[in-house]
Amino acid sequence: MTDLTIQEAAGRLAAGDIRSVDLTRQCLERIAARDKELNAFIAVRGDRALADAEDADREMAAGRYRGSLHGIPVSLKDLIDVEGMPTTAASRVRAHHVASEDSPIAAALKRAGAVIIGKCNLHEFAFGTTSEDSAYGPVRNPYDASRSPGGSSGGSGAAVAAGMCLGSVGTDTGGSIRIPAAACGIVGLKPGKGELSCAGVVPLSWTLDNVGPMTRSVTDAWLMYRVMRNSSGATREPSARRVPERRESSDTLEPRTVRGLRLAVLGGYFAELLENGVRDRFEQATETLRAAGAELTHIQLPHAHLVPASYVHLVLGEAAAYHASTLDTAFDRYTRAVALRLSMGRYILAEDYVRAHRGSAALRAHVDEALTRCEALVLPTLPITPPRIGATTVDFGSRTEPLRNAMLRLTQPFNLTGHPAISLPCGGAVPPGDTKPLPVGFQIVGRRGGTIELLRVAKAIEEIL
Repeated sequence: MTDLTIQEAAGRLAAGDIRSVDLTRQCLERIAARDKELNAFIAVRGDRALADAEDADREMAAGRYRGSLHGIPVSLKDLIDVEGMPTTAASRVRAHHVASEDSPIAAALKRAGAVIIGKCNLHEFAFGTTSEDSAYGPVRNPYDASRSPGGSSGGSGAAVAAGMCLGSVGTDTGGSIRIPAAACGIVGLKPGKGELSCAGVVPLSWTLDNVGPMTRSVTDAWLMYRVMRNSSGATREPSARRVPERRESSDTLEPRTVRGLRLAVLGGYFAELLENGVRDRFEQATETLRAAGAELTHIQLPHAHLVPASYVHLVLGEAAAYHASTLDTAFDRYTRAVALRLSMGRYILAEDYVRAHRGSAALRAHVDEALTRCEALVLPTLPITPPRIGATTVDFGSRTEPLRNAMLRLTQPFNLTGHPAISLPCGGAVPPGDTKPLPVGFQIVGRRGGTIELLRVAKAIEEIL
């Protein structure tokens, strides 16, 4: 049962074919069997989760059905407050913190009847792409335990892929939902900026942070998104080109028709540095869509090469501001790599920070303009297959890049612009020097204010790929 999608499990729970307590127990058994190897969880609510599942079964038996998440075992990245549980952010700095109340996201999931099974491991304070710098040890990829599951929401990605829960909630500041979704072969949605509340979530960068679902299917991502969208405290990103949101009346997300669907393939900066296997798999995917009737064009975004500079000046400056006091008093309680990166933020000049905001606004306008001529932009999610744990660089043949820079390269632009983006699995590619294929992600970017329309496009593409 732990390999069911949320949609499949919800249907069987509502029909009385399975019980939440059995589904939850099987997830706990999967955690017991695999988590020593994968290290996906920091905390597991075993007895409490089973008690919540029993409550859900009693409510459904009495005819009080709360919806598609009722009785569904889910997890949250350990950056998100759940009342009575520690929120460690995978750091010894917060070892004694216990949340006094639920974050709006956790509260919304509980109101929907979801069973919170535990809190997932991550890259410390969400400040990394591999999930290996953690006070609780590195997270490992379910497809190859010698490799990273991506980050920073690596524990969430590994947990969903390994059947330890049916869905998880991650955060995304530069790709931290989409990167592990790609590396673990699942779906990861970064909604538009401000659509889901970040209250009760340990921040990395107020400007760039987002919360979103990680699941096995696009429909599951939509089911979690629509519940979390009802949490209090969310703010909407203003948009001159807001897309009217289509309201779905059932638990089925209606896909767009692929025939005639206009997609723009991003080239230039976005295609310069790709592993050969990733490039081949992405090109096969786009040709499959073309054969199914999608209308594909190839475009470039002006000044895209300036993205990393804008990103680093925003994220370093804001992260250093949040951590200023603990950097002074508890520096040695951070992992070394994260402490050094946070310290770098103290040297960001105000003029560079302001320039980064202006650069983000310019890029946002370029993406808005590109999306007037198509329904979505498409590109790979990760330019590489999941890297080995401990790797620090990646070789693209003609060029060697720092691993972190390479992993953020294709996702961070859309944190700067605030557009919704989603990663879908699209098969596998064999890493250089290896023989076993590992997951590859296909990224789709939609219009600001159009997350549901993006999900409908993504579902259509998912059905083809």
